[in-house]
Amino acid sequence: MDFAFDARTEELRDRLLTFMDEHVYPAEEVAEEQRARLASPWDTPAIVGELKAEARKQGLWNLFLPDAEHGAGLTNLQYAPLAEITGRSPHLAPTALNCAAPDTGNMEVLAQFGNDEQKKRWLEPLLAGEIRSAFAMTEPEVASSDATNITTLIERDGDEYVITGRKWYISGAMNPDCQIFILMGKTDPEGSDPRRQQSMVLVPRDTPGVEVRRAMQVYGYEDHSHGGHAEVVFDRARVPVSNLVGEEGGGFAIAQARLGPGRIHHCMRLIGMAERAIELMCQRAVARTAFGKPLAQQGVVQEWIADARVAVEQLRLLVLKTAWLMDTVGNKGAHTEIQSIKIATPRTVVDILDQAVQLHGAGGVSQDFPLAELWAAARTLRLADGPDEVHQRSLARRELKKYL
Repeated sequence: MDFAFDARTEELRDRLLTFMDEHVYPAEEVAEEQRARLASPWDTPAIVGELKAEARKQGLWNLFLPDAEHGAGLTNLQYAPLAEITGRSPHLAPTALNCAAPDTGNMEVLAQFGNDEQKKRWLEPLLAGEIRSAFAMTEPEVASSDATNITTLIERDGDEYVITGRKWYISGAMNPDCQIFILMGKTDPEGSDPRRQQSMVLVPRDTPGVEVRRAMQVYGYEDHSHGGHAEVVFDRARVPVSNLVGEEGGGFAIAQARLGPGRIHHCMRLIGMAERAIELMCQRAVARTAFGKPLAQQGVVQEWIADARVAVEQLRLLVLKTAWLMDTVGNKGAHTEIQSIKIATPRTVVDILDQAVQLHGAGGVSQDFPLAELWAAARTLRLADGPDEVHQRSLARRELKKYL
C-alpha cells in the first residue's frame, strides 16, 4: 500500500493550494457581502462565477471524475488530497472547481448509467458548470436511512411516468440554477425483492406538478451557498419513460454506486475542515491571554491541539487507505473501510470543531468565524449518506460473520 503521490497529483496540489491562497480565501468575505445585497439569498454571488472561470482557466475543473472522457482522470487516491484542500473553504472551493455535492454524485450517475440523450441534455451542462442539480431521495414520512422505505411512486402510464410523493432535505434545490432532479421512487412497490422495487428518473425542475415548497434549516442555517435543502412535492408530475436512469428496479444499486465515491469526498473535505479548525485554534491560542498567560500555555489547550493533530493524521491514513482500496478492489472490496470512515470522520471532526469553538469563546458561536457553521455541517454528516448507527450495524455484522 503506497500513498506516495505521483508528480501530477503533487503539481495539482501545489496549484490548488496557491489558488486557495490567492483567490478562494480572499473571496470568502466578498461572497458574504455580495449575497447580502442580492435580490434573493438563493442567487449566486458574482464572485463565485469569477472563481469558476479562474479555476477552469487553471485546469482545476471536474477533478472528482475518474472518467478521463468527462473529468480529470484522477483515481480516488489522487483526488483525495485535493478534496481535503477544498474542505478548508467548503462553501466556496468545491463549487469553484465544479466539485460540489450533490452535482458530483449526479454527474457520476449520469456518466455511468445515463444514455446518450441524457448525457447530452444534462451531463454536459453540469460538467460545464452551466446548471446545478439535486438528488431527491429523503422523505419526511419514513425512515429514509432504510432506502427500501421510500414511498414516492413512479407509475407507468403509456410513454410516461407519473410521479407522486414528497421529499425533503433535497440539497441544492433552492438554487435557481438547479434545473434537474435525479429522483428515487418505487416503480414496483409490491415486488418480492425490496431492493428491486426502486428506480431513478430524471425530473426537470420546470415539470408541471413539481413544487419546491420551502427551504429546510440545518441547525438554524439555510445554507444559501449550497443552494439550500428543500422540501419538494411531486404531485402527479409526468416525465417521458426515456427519463429512466438505467433500468427499472436498478435504483437501489445505482444509489449504492453513487454513495461510495461520495463518502470519500465528504470525508476528505471534513479533514480539510478539521485542518482549518486546528489552524484557527493555534492562531487564537497564541493571540489571546487569560489568567495571566497566553492560551497557548494553558495545559488543556495544548491537549486539545495535540489530540486534534493525532486524530487528523489517523483519519487521513484511514481515508487514503479506503480510496486506495476503491481504486484497486472496487467499492464492494472497500465496504468495511468505507463504513469505517463514514463513522469515524464526522464524529471526530465534530469534536475538533467543538473544541475550536470553545477556544474562541463567544466568537466561536458567532458569524465572525467559520467554526459554528462548519460544526453544523460536520454534525449533519453524521446523518447524511446514512446515519452512524446504520453503518455500525452493517460493519458489526460483517465482523461477526467471521465467527459464525
